[in-house]
Amino acid sequence: MFDIGFWELLTIAVLALLILGPERLPGALRSTISTARKVRNMATGFKHEVEHQLRIHELHENLKKAEQEGLDNVSPELKKSVEELKQAASSVQEPYKKK
Repeated sequence: MFDIGFWELLTIAVLALLILGPERLPGALRSTISTARKVRNMATGFKHEVEHQLRIHELHENLKKAEQEGLDNVSPELKKSVEELKQAASSVQEPYKKK
């Protein structure tokens, strides 16, 4: 990923030790690792959200195609998308039904 060799890594470690000192170096490493982990988790969450939104958009496009062609003569893929949308709609409406 970063193409850092052994000597570059050793130089960075020595400089960090000289600048921060042996007392603050472990805390700085933990902080850096924690920040990198948080950034990676945010990027993963963003990626999953974009994929989810693209899937929703695809389902809506398939529903529009199915409505234009009429629900009788549509492809099995479009029927599957319509069924998924119907299931999603019913699951959303379930908590709001009157008892």
